[in-house]
Amino acid sequence: MNAVAFQALWSHWRRHKVQLATLVLGLALATALWSGVQAINAEARKSYDRAAGVLGQDQLDRLEAPGGVTLSQYIALRRAGWDISPVVEGRLSGDDLRLLGVDPLSAPPQPALTALAGDSAALATFLGDGFLLVAPETAARLQGSDLPPRRIAADVPPGTAITDIGTALRLLRTDRLSHLLIRRQQAMGLTPLDQITDLKRVTPTDQSSLAQLTDSFHLNLTAFGLLSFAVGLFIVQSAIGLAFEQRRAAFRTLRALGISLRRLMALLAVELGVIALVSGAAGILLGYIIAAALLPGVAGTLRGLYGAEVTGTLSFDPLWALSALGIALLGAAAAGAQALWRVARMPLLAPAQPRAWAMASGRMIRMQTGAAIALLLLSGLLALWGDSLMAGFACLAALLIGAALALPVLLLVLLRLAGRFTRGPLSEWLVADARQQVPALSLALMALLLALAANVGVGTMVGSFRATFVGWLDQRLASELYITTRTPAEAEAIRTYLTPRTDAVLPIWSVAITLRGAPAQVYGVADDPTYRDHWPLLQAQPDAWDRLAQGDGVLINEQMARRDELSLGDPLTLSEGWQLPVVGVYSDYGNPQAQLIAGTDALATHYPDQLVLRFAVRADAAQVPALITDLTACFDLPDDALRNQAEIKALSLDIFDQTFLVSGALNVLTLGVAGFAMLTSLLTLSSLRLPQVAPVWALGVAPRQIALAELARTALLATLTWALAVPVGLALAWVLLAVVNVQAFGWRLPMQLFPGGWLWLGLWALVAALLASAWPVWRLVTLPGGQLLRVFANDR
Repeated sequence: MNAVAFQALWSHWRRHKVQLATLVLGLALATALWSGVQAINAEARKSYDRAAGVLGQDQLDRLEAPGGVTLSQYIALRRAGWDISPVVEGRLSGDDLRLLGVDPLSAPPQPALTALAGDSAALATFLGDGFLLVAPETAARLQGSDLPPRRIAADVPPGTAITDIGTALRLLRTDRLSHLLIRRQQAMGLTPLDQITDLKRVTPTDQSSLAQLTDSFHLNLTAFGLLSFAVGLFIVQSAIGLAFEQRRAAFRTLRALGISLRRLMALLAVELGVIALVSGAAGILLGYIIAAALLPGVAGTLRGLYGAEVTGTLSFDPLWALSALGIALLGAAAAGAQALWRVARMPLLAPAQPRAWAMASGRMIRMQTGAAIALLLLSGLLALWGDSLMAGFACLAALLIGAALALPVLLLVLLRLAGRFTRGPLSEWLVADARQQVPALSLALMALLLALAANVGVGTMVGSFRATFVGWLDQRLASELYITTRTPAEAEAIRTYLTPRTDAVLPIWSVAITLRGAPAQVYGVADDPTYRDHWPLLQAQPDAWDRLAQGDGVLINEQMARRDELSLGDPLTLSEGWQLPVVGVYSDYGNPQAQLIAGTDALATHYPDQLVLRFAVRADAAQVPALITDLTACFDLPDDALRNQAEIKALSLDIFDQTFLVSGALNVLTLGVAGFAMLTSLLTLSSLRLPQVAPVWALGVAPRQIALAELARTALLATLTWALAVPVGLALAWVLLAVVNVQAFGWRLPMQLFPGGWLWLGLWALVAALLASAWPVWRLVTLPGGQLLRVFANDR
């Protein structure tokens, strides 16, 4: 009995193959975009764990100093009996490579060094002539470089090379160790560390976690994945709802033949489950392809923003695949819940003639409008009084869902107003017919609204960010040349050399401190017009720069001011016996941590041992190339030690543009899914259009005119949807800039408007809608006249 009933239900899909394809593709697309984002996030987090696990740096305490650890300090600790392992860490800018120098004889056991285990010849070469242990993708990238020989080690993180400590010191041109790793098990009775050395002991919990630093980025990706999934579910709900309405007669017949309501519901649930499993599997495969295509862009973004090395190749992880399959099942259940509920409440003797599935009743419209108003009010309350990142995303969700629910009633109002300006029977019919089709197309139009609003919102945010960032760079990068030296003696020699040849040589130096329980950087700046004239201050006391030069005040970045709720004049204790009032707040875009600026003399007084190895040079821009040539020749400086302003600005903008490539790609994919939603809705409803089209044809309107009217109706609905999406997108951008960005990063960007982008987006929306309607309109207007006449024979 169950098999026969299931075959009867499934026969509907055999007769309506396009409808089944629509359902499968809609759920597959929704699952693909979600699973693709999850695959990217999983691969990135795996890379973080691998990077943190190198040499046990995520587990072992370390000893470090601001200027590095000297060999004499290391030797003193070893002689005192402490079991420690030296590490040299740095970046070879010319090869974009993170170099990690280790002592393989004392380093903690870990997979990255297994290539040396049990191979005395390899160990001897590693300690002698030296070679680099690198990941396969890193080795391919370093082909042709003049670095030491490379050997493949699969457990080394991408973008990292492990070598002997002597080789690392030579390549990095330094004589100092970066830090010392402390083994957990130490001999009994050792002299306490603080009696041997003044090195600072840092535990893994004190160190900034890369995964935590990138959490906001991945949360934004997840939000995009959810938005894309929601847009895809509109397609699914549209197809399921139509199929259930078309089978009302079959449901009644099965009930009359003795199938219980419970059994019918179970069979329908099994049917949906089978479709969801097939669609979910297809979605996982498509999501893998999408993730593999987007992952290189994500890797570049994370490397540029946070220095996080993420592999550019994707590995299959059953965990995200199972989660994607689970969300496909949940999505199908959510999309089919309303249809199943209506079947459960359908009387046994319900009319056999299927009613128009998408014609929403007045009561449903009123309920939907009430829900939209409630959600929009909730969004406003969360925007004003929410104080967490999750509250910000809840505000976004309430805004988008509320706007989508409000769309049908707003379209009906606008079309009713447009009807007052129509002239002639055909135009009146077009507007009236568009008003009648709004409920039928409401889900597809909601999907289009969400996609357009997301494009407007993210585009406005990115445009505002870029315009502000460019202006900020112009102010911050006022110096024409930036120099990084290797030793204090070299720094002093270069400073002496440059002083008579340039306008100013300004030291760039900082001290890492812990302030109010969080890590912070204190920068020392000289009293020079470069800072007074070009450094952007959001708030400042009238004499802020004078007090800074005198050592009587400190500037803080916006992140710290917001996080700790600091105002001008509030005192800050920077170290024991050193307290200064806040005299200004400056913008510091892209920096997630607290940062302060103090006068050079005051900082040098409290941290006299801090090395000053970097300088900003003020000179005539035309003089900079010659200066670079002279400095390179006189002091044998490496290529990355000298950077002119144009190079730094170009690099910063390149990193910025790379950052939002993924967002742009997801925007395009979401808009594509919305266009597909329009296509599927118009296809499934084309047969139901016969009662509206047949009378017009019978009155003598040519099929070509009917086709143009159908296209014009779709264009009108798409244009009105775009017009409503623009304010929703601007509200979305405001929430992203004023709420989410502040909670995630601690700084707020000024919002700027880009009307040209909205017009281009409206044009693309119109093109997508017309392309989506072309095939259904062609099918409708090429029907034989006999089929149109049959409408009247059936008395419809």
